[in-house]
Amino acid sequence: MRMLVHDYAGHPFQVQLSRSLARRGHEVRHVYSRSMQTPHGRLERGAGDPSRFDVVGIELSAPLEKYSLFTRRKQDREHGKLAAQEIERFAPDTVLSGNTWIDAQALLLRHCRRNGIRFAYWLQDLFGVGMYRILGKRLPVFGHVVGAFYRARERRLLALSDAVVAITEDFTGILEGYDVPRDRIHVIENWAPLDELPPHPKDNSWARAHGLQSSFCFLYSGTMGMKHNPDLLLRLARHFAAEPAVRIVVISEGLGARWLRERKSALGLDNLTLLGFQPFESLPEVLAASDVLVAVLESDAGVFSVPSKVLSYLCAARPLLLAVPPENLVFRIVGRAEAGLTAPSGDPDAFVAAADRLYRDAALRRACGRNARTYAESHFDIDRITDRFELILRP
Repeated sequence: MRMLVHDYAGHPFQVQLSRSLARRGHEVRHVYSRSMQTPHGRLERGAGDPSRFDVVGIELSAPLEKYSLFTRRKQDREHGKLAAQEIERFAPDTVLSGNTWIDAQALLLRHCRRNGIRFAYWLQDLFGVGMYRILGKRLPVFGHVVGAFYRARERRLLALSDAVVAITEDFTGILEGYDVPRDRIHVIENWAPLDELPPHPKDNSWARAHGLQSSFCFLYSGTMGMKHNPDLLLRLARHFAAEPAVRIVVISEGLGARWLRERKSALGLDNLTLLGFQPFESLPEVLAASDVLVAVLESDAGVFSVPSKVLSYLCAARPLLLAVPPENLVFRIVGRAEAGLTAPSGDPDAFVAAADRLYRDAALRRACGRNARTYAESHFDIDRITDRFELILRP
């Protein structure tokens, strides 16, 4: 069977699925955006890869303007047209497409329907709902109009798809309200590539290269966009400014990282270290350099966005510190697994208090780290995950 997996973001676990499907004898092409600023997975063919697996990166004609609404719409349509051309060249039986903005996803779905190709919508984020909430808050009239347009368009795309793979049960009621038949809805929670993210000692080559091996390190690694709040990381740096052993390390690029760089300079926060995205092969050592791994998500995101960085964190055998909405899946995962401390995203004082508790309680950190890795080992089995996707993707 010929399958095209389209993951706009190029995240690690999606390309792991593509490799796993290819090892089972399927012809698999993995397509992603080279222009997207986000942490990428292992997106080059390696010596041990199956012969039926290949990767295609799509490059836009100009740098991606992620935060410019009108330019972004034009560029997403460009990406959609280029990705549709890849579908035409590869002629798959099935397309699985996720992490894809609505304008591009619409072009892919239209191409598949015209050519009799099964289309599975991998629902990672409800972009339309999130856009309606966030833009409506920031631009009360225009934002609600634009958000309503994209919410309606996303609803139509989901209803027209042959299958919808939702990453949380929280999406199912919304999908049924969107007139997606229940037998087309499949829930498969996200995961992280466990074998590619083994635990490492804190004192490792990456930590030494950045002078972190002897510091107590709160580390954030990943995208920081409209649904993340960099002020929480700034609060950590200010709270621990009098603790010379503590470093706040942020590995990110884009809007939030630029804001933090400006505030770091203005406030003279020498304990705040800002780095760009690191190569995926360095990620195990990057995460191991931390004493506590941090993730934040705005209240407006609610259940509609599940930060995949948290799942990578669980593999690292380190305690987690989260500021996320209580209704979000990762809030529940970390709580059930006893893998760290969580605070509601609208309560910065609770977030800082939880950070302080983790800093001062080594036994708690050790227990949470063990629990995190145990959860990952029991939930991130790629063979079981591939079994489920195979059943969904067969025409």
